[in-house]
Amino acid sequence: MGSGEGNAKVYALSEVAKHSSREDCWLIINGKVYNVAKFLEDHPGGDEVLLAVTGKDATDDFEDVGHSSTARAMMDEYYVGEIDVSTIPTKVKYSPPKQPYYNQDKTSDFIIKILQFLVPLAILGLAVIVRIYTKAA
Repeated sequence: MGSGEGNAKVYALSEVAKHSSREDCWLIINGKVYNVAKFLEDHPGGDEVLLAVTGKDATDDFEDVGHSSTARAMMDEYYVGEIDVSTIPTKVKYSPPKQPYYNQDKTSDFIIKILQFLVPLAILGLAVIVRIYTKAA
């Protein structure tokens, strides 16, 4: 009476990330966690590609390659549990670089603009103060 798939264990991303060696190699595909250590040598795409995505959400990489239904059926053998989706940072998801740069960097751009304005002012102010003191002496 072991644990069936009905009560799958849920892992945090940090837990999955600990399993990142050849002997203990976990990755995440479509919200499921797989231990692919036994499959490394048999993977048609080579073991490097699997090792490169350990401890990460490899869904996009997996889908981009276009795996067969046979490959997908084999995955059940390596299934260890589910991923706690809230522990995956949204940055992992790839978004085309159309707009994100404006939104993310607005605050830092604003700070840079202020500094570009304030730093020369500060230098100018210092120069004026130095000139006043040197004239006074």
